[in-house]
Amino acid sequence: MTTVLEKIARQLISRTSFSALATKRAEDAIVDTIGCMIAGMNDASPRSIATAFANEIKRDGPSVVFTGGRASRSVAALINGTAAHCLDFDDNFHPARAHASAVLVPALLSIATSSDDFSGPILVKAYLAGLEAQASVGFGVIPSHYNRGWHGTSTIGCIGAAAGVAVLLGLDEPQIANAMSLATSMASGPKGQFGTGAKPLHAGIAGRNAVEAALLAQAGLTGRLDILERPQGFLDLFGGDEATGWTNLSWDEKHIIETRGLVTKLHPCCASTHRAIDAALDLQKEHGFSIEDIQRIDTKVGRSAVDNLAYPDPSNEMQARFSMQYCLAVALTNGGLSLGDFTPQAAIRPELRCLMAKINMTSYSVEEERGVERLPHQVHISLKDGRRFSTERLHANGSIAAPSNDGQKLAKFEDCLRWAGLSTAHITHSDLKAICSGKSVRTITDYALQVLNRHFRR
Repeated sequence: MTTVLEKIARQLISRTSFSALATKRAEDAIVDTIGCMIAGMNDASPRSIATAFANEIKRDGPSVVFTGGRASRSVAALINGTAAHCLDFDDNFHPARAHASAVLVPALLSIATSSDDFSGPILVKAYLAGLEAQASVGFGVIPSHYNRGWHGTSTIGCIGAAAGVAVLLGLDEPQIANAMSLATSMASGPKGQFGTGAKPLHAGIAGRNAVEAALLAQAGLTGRLDILERPQGFLDLFGGDEATGWTNLSWDEKHIIETRGLVTKLHPCCASTHRAIDAALDLQKEHGFSIEDIQRIDTKVGRSAVDNLAYPDPSNEMQARFSMQYCLAVALTNGGLSLGDFTPQAAIRPELRCLMAKINMTSYSVEEERGVERLPHQVHISLKDGRRFSTERLHANGSIAAPSNDGQKLAKFEDCLRWAGLSTAHITHSDLKAICSGKSVRTITDYALQVLNRHFRR
């Protein structure tokens, strides 16, 4: 009987071409993630890892490290994956409940920057393969796996990214399946780490493990190909009470990036806050009230969102990213959020505490969520003059249902550069997009990093 991993590997091999839309969305995701990596280069989390592995970072190592220098493919993926995710500005992928690109892009770049053999189009193909693999693994366990407390970025993300790296390396169908099997033995990461430096480390660990799993499969190491569905396998141990398994797994003619897409973040904080933020800003724009007019704000979100947003009174910038109260208060005060709102000083601004105390969060019940993949997040705002406004959001801005426009993409890219002490005078969005079409990913990436490191604020 054909196993789930074999079916996924066969699907990845059989999809030999991609539409212009799928290619464009993949290129946009790769550039968006590199922007997040640039912004995250000086964050404490990737810097700590770079310090821990300083003896492995050299000028002539195989793979580019965005914090500076070059290292082994494994260490490069570890540091760059952490940098991509440390500011929580990287995209979301609902079919896997994962930060798909923060794992995939650093893992793929660690291979693609180690040799001149990898072109931009090959990188894009491998990205799309890894994304489809993440969706396929997620099909059998989401949302139960995530609700149980597993961080899909570091579990499902690791397994799917291993397939993407295997495709980049040109491995055959059995080797792709074995890469995913080996990655399953490496998959871990509890959501209880949210609000700490270990959370972005999850993306780095997943990227590193994906690279190592693919290289091990290339070298001939094998695992059980039924490890997703067998007793004491992934579904059994990680699935959760309502996981359905892969019996009905199938694929559309269109790629998952076309049918479901990614959510490109427009706010640098936990995605569990985004629909409420967008809904509240919708109400503020429509009705023109100020924060001084607000008597009370009530939000109703999913159960997993309440679990994620564990800091109603954050004491630092990491916790602030996982605080509905903080993120909503800043958004309604400033008309949005930027990376500058997440510093140690900004996170404890006393002037925000008054509004934060008026913000309440509740969740849907188990029965309300049963059998439903996604419910809208609701916002109810009561004003001091007695008026009350309500709305809800099923999708955040940046999703394919409410796509970001070119101006928003550029504004985000400029925010990332500004956070790193750079500007478009140093490097442009188009410069990075050339990585996806050039003959050598290594050559273009090396040039971009040389420019950045000449001007980067250390």
